[in-house]
Amino acid sequence: MNCLDMYKRPSPTALLNPRLDPNFKAIFTQETATSYTALKSFLTSILGRNISKVQLTSNEPPVDTPDQMQMKFDVSVIFEDGERASIEMQGRDRKYSFATRSEIQVARLLNNNAKQGDNWEAEKVYQISVLNFHLPKDDKCEMSWYTMKNQMGQVLSGHLNVIYIDLLEIRKLYKKPVEKLTGLQKWGLYFSYADDESKADYIKKIVASEEGIMAANLIVEKMSEEDENWFRQNSYDTARRDYNSEMQYYRKEGLEQGRKLGMQIGIKEGIQQGLQQGIQQGLQQGIQQGLQQGIQQKSIEDAKNFYANGVSIEIISKSLGISQEEVSKIIAG
Repeated sequence: MNCLDMYKRPSPTALLNPRLDPNFKAIFTQETATSYTALKSFLTSILGRNISKVQLTSNEPPVDTPDQMQMKFDVSVIFEDGERASIEMQGRDRKYSFATRSEIQVARLLNNNAKQGDNWEAEKVYQISVLNFHLPKDDKCEMSWYTMKNQMGQVLSGHLNVIYIDLLEIRKLYKKPVEKLTGLQKWGLYFSYADDESKADYIKKIVASEEGIMAANLIVEKMSEEDENWFRQNSYDTARRDYNSEMQYYRKEGLEQGRKLGMQIGIKEGIQQGLQQGIQQGLQQGIQQGLQQGIQQKSIEDAKNFYANGVSIEIISKSLGISQEEVSKIIAG
């Protein structure tokens, strides 16, 4: 892809991918009436209660010590009642413990929401993640809501809340009549297919049915008119393809090197094992041959001594367990 292609919009009506972090973030953080309408609608669909007022806050929570991990949220908000939420999009499954990351993030939110005093006062906090993959791998829920509970399922206080929205699961609802979709399902389908022109007619129905999604779509349409936004998205796509190609190359190279190394180790171990077996077998054969030769030599000496002392060939043969012919040869030799 050359430099000019990086700015290319696939078609005059093509929309940017809302699952990319910068595009997702831009929908909710523009501090305009349209952006706030989209943000309140999205949060309402998740929390199941009307969010009438919300304020954007710093997306980089402070650290308490120099060695404490710094973190950055896609979107960080505070509600009218003091509750806080961080929202982020995870468009691809990265190979690290995302669940642990979520717990750390929601704990940091609660820590920042705690007030001085002896009554441990703090409003609830929510870590909300829109996932383009299953978490856990066997979880097949449209939305999973985690909080601290005991073994009987009793909630401790409900202050720490981790919420996962599974786009893979919501995609299964594609083509379901729009009037039968929940607000959350509409948002999930919009994020999943807003940039898919083959599904534009269905997405238009979803957009028309929900004021907040309509606001979000206006923002995405406006952003899609700017060449630099397409440059950013195409650069990301190119980088991801290059990364995947590199990983595929390294996997193949790793397999080949592993195969060669395995053969070398196998040959080396085979040689060592062969030598050990050969030495062992050689020792056994040598001992057996030595014993046999020793016995034969002793038989020869005994036969000669017996014969010198007047013992007959017949008696010598029976005593030593060798034929008379062999005794005769020994005596003659």
